[in-house]
Amino acid sequence: MRFPALLALLLAMLAAPLAAVAGPVNTGHIEAQLVAQDASVAPGSTVYVALRQKIQKGWHTYWRNSGDSGAATQIAWTLPAGWKAGDLVWAVPKRLIEGEGEFAVAVYAYEGEVLLPVAIQVPADARPGTTAHLKATVAFLVCAEQCVPENADLTLDIPVKAGAPAPDPQWGRAVTEALAKAPKPAGLDARFAADSQTLTISIAGAPLAGADLAGAQFLPYSPKALKHRADPVLDHGPQGLTLRYPAGYSFTKGTPLAEVDGVLVLPGASYEVTATPGAALPGTTGLGPPAAKARLGLLLAILYAFLGGLILNLMPCVFPVLSMKAASLAGHGGAARAEGLAFLAGVVATFLALAGALLALRAGGAAVGWGFQLQSPPVVAALSLIILLAALNLSGVFEIGTSIQGLGSGLAGRGGLIGAFFTGVLAVVVAAPCTAPFMGPALGLALTLSPIAALAIFLGLALGFAAPFTLLAVTPALRGRLPRPGPWMDVFRHVLAFPMYAAAAWLVWVLSQQTDSLGLARLLIAAVLVGFGAWLWGLTQARPLAAYWQWAAFLVLALAVLLITRDPYGPARVAQAPAAGKIELESQAWSPARVEALRAEGRPVLVNFTAAWCVTCQVNEGVALATPGVAAALKRDNAVYLVADWTNRDATIAAALSQFGRAGVPLYLVYGRDGGPPRVLPQLLTEGLVVKALDEAAATPPAAAAK
Repeated sequence: MRFPALLALLLAMLAAPLAAVAGPVNTGHIEAQLVAQDASVAPGSTVYVALRQKIQKGWHTYWRNSGDSGAATQIAWTLPAGWKAGDLVWAVPKRLIEGEGEFAVAVYAYEGEVLLPVAIQVPADARPGTTAHLKATVAFLVCAEQCVPENADLTLDIPVKAGAPAPDPQWGRAVTEALAKAPKPAGLDARFAADSQTLTISIAGAPLAGADLAGAQFLPYSPKALKHRADPVLDHGPQGLTLRYPAGYSFTKGTPLAEVDGVLVLPGASYEVTATPGAALPGTTGLGPPAAKARLGLLLAILYAFLGGLILNLMPCVFPVLSMKAASLAGHGGAARAEGLAFLAGVVATFLALAGALLALRAGGAAVGWGFQLQSPPVVAALSLIILLAALNLSGVFEIGTSIQGLGSGLAGRGGLIGAFFTGVLAVVVAAPCTAPFMGPALGLALTLSPIAALAIFLGLALGFAAPFTLLAVTPALRGRLPRPGPWMDVFRHVLAFPMYAAAAWLVWVLSQQTDSLGLARLLIAAVLVGFGAWLWGLTQARPLAAYWQWAAFLVLALAVLLITRDPYGPARVAQAPAAGKIELESQAWSPARVEALRAEGRPVLVNFTAAWCVTCQVNEGVALATPGVAAALKRDNAVYLVADWTNRDATIAAALSQFGRAGVPLYLVYGRDGGPPRVLPQLLTEGLVVKALDEAAATPPAAAAK
């Protein structure tokens, strides 16, 4: 090596931060060592030093509560003057069952490699340029089929330097990860109730709403709180969960505990919890044992969203807009490619705007999901009037612009590009009441991810929804297969108005399910005013009239808008009796408590999460639920039909949907008699599928018998 290169290497080595130095000690079954988060410490700072245990395969050491046997690892520090050590930060242990039959015991233990950090406070008068010598005497109980006490005297030399320390190059990341994974308080509220037989702990809080609760465990700090060998009986609700254990010695024979503290362990998360005496917290029961959530990866979720967007074009709620899109291509020409891209831009912009509003509302604590805008009566009323205007335009009552690019071109009167853009906007707004296959899991995952990842999933949905029309518009070969323009287009345009009238009528019916008769009357009057205003506007276009006729049209339309937005809407009207001859299933209102009560009786339960504005829901109810076959199956199987109506906002229903990874309706659940998790039915139902699910639920043995 040449001298300049050697000199540079030496200078680099001198400039590099000195690392904390410690050597491992082999105790017989453990390789023990002190490792530091930082390579050096500064006066007045805090550094985390971890006790590293690399445990021989087949052996284990113990957590702070060892369980039915064993002993926790103990550590005693010898530190320089003024230095102080905190408590061990305990990692989440494994629950191991040792022995068999009535002699089996459960312990909380560590296997393999584990790091237990300790906060070391450095005094402000520590001198830079010196090296601190830390010593720890550690006592382990390490067990397999037999237990062996082992000890180690561990040391760590760590430099004291002025300025911010750098992470230790070898162990800094590992110590940081151990601290990040260690259980911490998360503001969870917890209550417990105990007698000589059972300890019941209910836990609620924001981290649990929508979380994966399958296989939850509570690891108590007290060895006498519960029977460690028993698995908990789990129940959950929109806000949290309840765990029931056989009571421990403190409640069966000893002095009852004033509080029960420990660690709640969930898939991928753990939280420190302190439960105080009291009744079970609301929202922690009623949905039964939590089922494991199927977790999609981000790329797979985007693919699901794209496929869902494609299928959304075939859903009933989008048929009127498909008519508008067909009308916009009927007069195809050289601008078709640009109009297709403008339509794509309108779809993408609207999907992302809706997604942004949805994510912002949820971040603010609102219980909303896909289609949330249709849970607002003023929005439903306004949308019905917009679609009515589109229908009147297609019928020739008035003209805005000379093309038939749809309602959007009318909004600006400046050619096909703006019209195509707003056709895309309206297409998304009208499509919102539908949930296509593949959409549910993808959107449910989106609401649990970061905003950027969530918007990526919604972008996939937008691209899938816009793809067929955009592909047709930008591909000359496909456009060439369309009919040539001619007089037939005027007739076709007028025909296309009727699906839009049907869509407007459907939205009026939706409003009738959300509000009282006065709210419905206001919308009907507003619809008449919109028709009158559109006719006035068309009159000014057909013949030369004074400008005040246009102002009169604007005034009438403004009065219609004022009528639907001025006052709050009253509560929903009472449902009327079904029409003669119509199949009406006997149903009850859904609630978590009602589900829990019915399951306790051992009865199968069919739950329908629905909404009046959800077209997919209405189609399913007409063709697959309100049928003689399902009615007979409910009676034959002694099953109960529960309806969770999300037509108006309901935080409990929104939380329950989130528990099953859904962002909106429909959702269909069938609970069997065995007390297990419910079966989730597809979003598109058939009568035979529902009947089969009910019969299979009734065929499962009751929970008591299954045990």
